[in-house]
Amino acid sequence: MADSRRIHLNAFLRNVGQHEAAWRLPETRVASVTDIEHYRNLARVAERGRLDAIFFADHPVLKDRSQDRPWDSLDPFTLISALSGVTTHIGLVATASTTYNDPYGIARRFATLDHVSKGRAAWNVVTTANAEAAANFGFDHHPDPNTRYERAAEFLDIAIGLWDSWDDDAIKGDKQEGVFVDPDRIHRIDHHGKYFDVAGPLEIPRSPQGRPVIFQAGSSEPGKDLAARYAEAIFTAQPIIEDAQAFYADVKARVRKYGRDPDRVLILPGLSFFIGGTEEEAWALRETFENLTLPTYGLAQLSRITGIDFSGHELDQPVKIPARQETEGNQKSRHDLVYRLTSTEDLTLRQLLRRLSAGRGHRIATGTPEQIAGTIIEWFGNGAADGFNLIPPALPTSLVTFVDEVVPILQGRGLFRTEYEGVTLRDHLGLDRPAVNRDTRYTAAAE
Repeated sequence: MADSRRIHLNAFLRNVGQHEAAWRLPETRVASVTDIEHYRNLARVAERGRLDAIFFADHPVLKDRSQDRPWDSLDPFTLISALSGVTTHIGLVATASTTYNDPYGIARRFATLDHVSKGRAAWNVVTTANAEAAANFGFDHHPDPNTRYERAAEFLDIAIGLWDSWDDDAIKGDKQEGVFVDPDRIHRIDHHGKYFDVAGPLEIPRSPQGRPVIFQAGSSEPGKDLAARYAEAIFTAQPIIEDAQAFYADVKARVRKYGRDPDRVLILPGLSFFIGGTEEEAWALRETFENLTLPTYGLAQLSRITGIDFSGHELDQPVKIPARQETEGNQKSRHDLVYRLTSTEDLTLRQLLRRLSAGRGHRIATGTPEQIAGTIIEWFGNGAADGFNLIPPALPTSLVTFVDEVVPILQGRGLFRTEYEGVTLRDHLGLDRPAVNRDTRYTAAAE
């Protein structure tokens, strides 16, 4: 790729921090979990750092062991919409499930957000791995992974079709002739598929970006294939550079197989970080977090990932996670991450829980600002990443430190912007505004 490449950085903002013990720090304000002023401050800090986007996950079910840590309690789409009014440039990424939503509703909401934000909207597509969510939406059971991904592909086809159901010049606004829109430039999609029947067109004109940017999160085989077909940026969890390089090469090859340009599909592993004035200070900071972890929470999460009951395992005894072939959805990829971790290092169960407490399998960098920047540059320059989805362990402190101390190093190396060059998220990501994709599904809408 050309030397003009720039690193892409998004911030994953999970209430008071991704680390499971962040809420127990003395300086953490617990009420921030549902305080809009907290999130407004985070959005402003991220924009001050000239980051590409802020990102919110979604878990439409109250998780087990909710007494052990704050959960993602606010609806991400509503939250990101509110933050569009206090920012001007930074991209706005909200997660929404293709299993527990409908295509027309999702297409309508994200097109609206793209208009409201003046071209900064993005949809992080997931199929939802939490089986317990089914009961919240009237499902008798949680669909199996193959069904979920098959439904997701049809869902995305419909959403893209609806976003493209208006030509760019459909609005005439001819007051003299009394013609507001040209009906010949608005098109039904008349989709009749295995999971959905959607007539269209969307009632919303084509948005500033043409279509909101499509993000996708997941490292499973069907997840990678879905991303290769549709995604423009991909979130993934890779703890070591060799695994990240293999994932990067695999997904870029799949993108090429689908006739798409691999340079226009960005791969962004998660990166958690502990930053100190010296390396010793950074490790001391990390230990402060880890000393506050609750084994009850870590054990519940580890059991969910691996399907293994650890209730009879002593915390200070060595642990080895066996390889497994049969796990569901993104739990398979997370299981593999934990398996590799315990197969390459001698860890006790307590040590494993502490290692997983900050990122659940994501890369964790610990050191000075120069060392954190060095990790980012190494991965970026060696075929492992086009950038990172930053996962601050505590908020706002970790994000502020990164913006104030790491970003200037990357800027000084000429690898990260010093100002926003454009106004839309596609501008930030170096993505073209897509042309309308008119195919045989479309018919002229009735006047």
